Amino acid sequence: MNSETDIQLSGPFSVTDATGRSHNIKAIRIFDEGYGIIDVYIDFASAIGKDRLYEDKILIAQVLGQLRKIGYVGPDFGHGDLGLQDDKLIVLEAPEEFNAFAASKGWKNLADEFAEEDDPEIGDDNGQAPSSSKLDALKNKFKT
Repeated sequence: MNSETDIQLSGPFSVTDATGRSHNIKAIRIFDEGYGIIDVYIDFASAIGKDRLYEDKILIAQVLGQLRKIGYVGPDFGHGDLGLQDDKLIVLEAPEEFNAFAASKGWKNLADEFAEEDDPEIGDDNGQAPSSSKLDALKNKFKT
């Protein structure tokens, strides 16, 4: 964990996977800034080996339960990029609804810096953007 760029959302807690094995989690964390899609890092106290715990629905439900205890309200997560999974770490990809919760914990959406309030391609903050998110609008703007 890099304390300069990480926001710790939760401290240690224990979970049980689908096979009944117990795992100790050191922390749930996110990077302090990003471009709309947030990877959520679950740091394990010991190696999880080659177990594909990022696909374990029972374990993930417990991680989401921990996040909901501290205020997250929204849909479940999917697993992050398979290349990010590690021996003592699983990475989940949070849905867009997680952004407001993350912002309340200090996360900064770097895409907001590029949004221009009067730009008709992006729209305004009243939900009038032509795309589902400002990030999509920004991507579309640069395609032209």
